[in-house]
Amino acid sequence: MLDIAAEALHRWSARAEPFAVATVVSTSGSAPRPVGAAMAVDALGRAVGSISGGCVEGAVYELCQQVLAGREPTLEHFGYSEDDAFAVGLTCGGTLAVFVQRVVPAEQPEITAALAATAAGESVALTRVVSGPSPLLGRAMLVRPDRTVTGTLDGADLDRWAAHEAGALLSAGVTGLVHHLCGDDTVTLLVESQTTAPRLIVFGAIDFAAALTRVGALLGYRVTVCDARPVFATAARFPDAHEVVVDWPHRYLATTPTDARTVVCVLTHDAKFDIPLLTRALRMPLAYVGAMGSRRTHEQRQRRLAEAGLAPEHLDRLHSPIGLDLGARTPEETALSIMAEVVAQRNGATGLPLGQLDGPLHRSLVPLR
Repeated sequence: MLDIAAEALHRWSARAEPFAVATVVSTSGSAPRPVGAAMAVDALGRAVGSISGGCVEGAVYELCQQVLAGREPTLEHFGYSEDDAFAVGLTCGGTLAVFVQRVVPAEQPEITAALAATAAGESVALTRVVSGPSPLLGRAMLVRPDRTVTGTLDGADLDRWAAHEAGALLSAGVTGLVHHLCGDDTVTLLVESQTTAPRLIVFGAIDFAAALTRVGALLGYRVTVCDARPVFATAARFPDAHEVVVDWPHRYLATTPTDARTVVCVLTHDAKFDIPLLTRALRMPLAYVGAMGSRRTHEQRQRRLAEAGLAPEHLDRLHSPIGLDLGARTPEETALSIMAEVVAQRNGATGLPLGQLDGPLHRSLVPLR
């Protein structure tokens, strides 16, 4: 649900309008949208969001209307059928499970609070029962980073367990399913984590940095450009950056907030900036550290970093020369090369052409039965 433009659902919720929401809770094979992707339909038939990119939107829209009309929350599976070419399914060959429920804002304040928090850019985890005993289906709980909880699932052990699991997934910025045995029944929860945007910190106020800020912002990063030279580090030169900082790179990195999702790109290729900065960055729990420069520069940099005391396991974390082999020439092509490597690193992917690989195009979670 939090996958949808939160402002739209927040407006519906603020007007106390009931709506139905369909959420992808599991996928397998080449499913087009990830777990957490959602579509919502209001009482006037207006729809926002998408759960399949078009393959099964019509069928899910009808399910939403049925739930709005009084049907109980339902879990539906969609897949490809070779026996019936006109059956509703995914032409890509994947399968997905979709949970559809009616939301009445006045009766579900935890969902209203989750939508308000998401619209405000806050970090929250929304937990809903998507499989299990009928009385629990659709019940929701909101968990915040400080582990405060709004809402209840069963008022007992399930609440405590769900709050712990949701808090852990929120800390990791992960959306997914968790399962809990309640007596003889297995309860499946969908935990949707909404976190603040990850950071992309670009060191070096050069023309390549301007292109990189544009691509990084497009991919949803909060972008900072940092350089020690005030004549180059100006907001006018980097209009797509969220902030431009004048400071020595290693000093800024030591004081600015970072986490395990933070991406650091070092474009200065100047040893007096690079070595102190990378000596610090490669010892930090960051998602990605890359540095620009030729192979000769890379070899010299590796030697200096080793002399500065970095162990081989630290040096192995450095992506240098930065980016994937795209034959990039222009700043824009280079920015694409860099962010392609960042995305591949984040997703544990190879960066190879899909035509050279076997298996489904999209990574799957364990299907929900």
